[in-house]
Amino acid sequence: GMAAEDEAELSLLECRVCFEPYGPDEQRRPLNLPCGHVLCRGCVGALAGGERRRLECPFCRRPCWPAETSECRPLLQLLELLGPAGGGLASALGRSGGGAAARTPAGLGLRLCLGGWGSLVNPTGVAACRGSGRLAVAHDGKKRIHVFGPSGWCLRRFGERGDADNDIKYPLDVTVTADGHVVVTDGGDCSVKAFDFDGRGVLAVREGFCLPWGLDATPKSEIILTDSEAGALYRLTADFPRGELKKCQMIWSRLLSPRAVAVCQTSGAVVVIEHLKARGPSKGSTRVKIFSAEMDLICQMDSFGLNLVFPSKIYATAVAFDKEGRVVVTDVCSQAVICLGKPEEFPIFNPLISHGLSYPVGLTYMANDSLVVLDSGDHSIKIYSST
Repeated sequence: GMAAEDEAELSLLECRVCFEPYGPDEQRRPLNLPCGHVLCRGCVGALAGGERRRLECPFCRRPCWPAETSECRPLLQLLELLGPAGGGLASALGRSGGGAAARTPAGLGLRLCLGGWGSLVNPTGVAACRGSGRLAVAHDGKKRIHVFGPSGWCLRRFGERGDADNDIKYPLDVTVTADGHVVVTDGGDCSVKAFDFDGRGVLAVREGFCLPWGLDATPKSEIILTDSEAGALYRLTADFPRGELKKCQMIWSRLLSPRAVAVCQTSGAVVVIEHLKARGPSKGSTRVKIFSAEMDLICQMDSFGLNLVFPSKIYATAVAFDKEGRVVVTDVCSQAVICLGKPEEFPIFNPLISHGLSYPVGLTYMANDSLVVLDSGDHSIKIYSST
């Protein structure tokens, strides 16, 4: 049935033509085609026929010569890392009879894993459309935005890489407004660009941003966004269906490299992650700041402070509010998703997902309370729901 097909479809570690697991021996080695899709050497040989003729990619039909294929290094490294059985990732992806679910305190189980090599390239941002259950992902492929349906099919790709006005040069984050517009921060030309769900560009705002980075939509379809270079937080109001910018106003300044930001859909509170410069040889650290809907600073906590409360150093890359108004962050140090609690109890320490992530960079909740984690380590979207 569908579930079994999904399993086959979604395993990173098996060839999606013959469904045999990749491995170090000659025929099982993963090869990249020029289009970015990955097959095992055996299937590349079979598709080219014995005479080493041109072959067509079975996924996107792009023709290529066998000589144009190359070893898929990340996958080979992953295989090496996981050892002979590939057991590490299989259990991390929850395919060992709920192994992952058993180890997540909140009873969150991995329900779906989307994307992967060849489909998403170094993804940077993910957002959910509350109305339709669709997910928008920003990444570095030819078409910068992928829209997935609730069941995991890719419905649409848009946002060309290029120099035209609405093209996206380097997407950093994405959000979806209540009225169904996809809004992207573009680090390439320091703009904020809005598209409808069919991928038509409706608005590009370049007003005086130094480096717009993170953004999130309020229930009223306003956009709260950070400018990492300017150290500022903006509120952007627009009539998206008409493509009219109404107002773009700085609502907080003197932040230190603010990046990820989230708005609480019930209280209107805003949480921002600042990236503090490294002290000495370390990687630097992060600070979480929470503001009320009226933009009063309620509380803040940096990695050093968190370190006193928690067992490990936290380097937060993404942030979201759950529907109870708790602050949730992704942490690349412990490769985990951690709940820090509501502003009034901040910070508590409750790891929601502590296995199966390699470099989590994006976070969002869907209307059905599923938690979506964007993992740039294996270019995938992982969707967890209560079991």
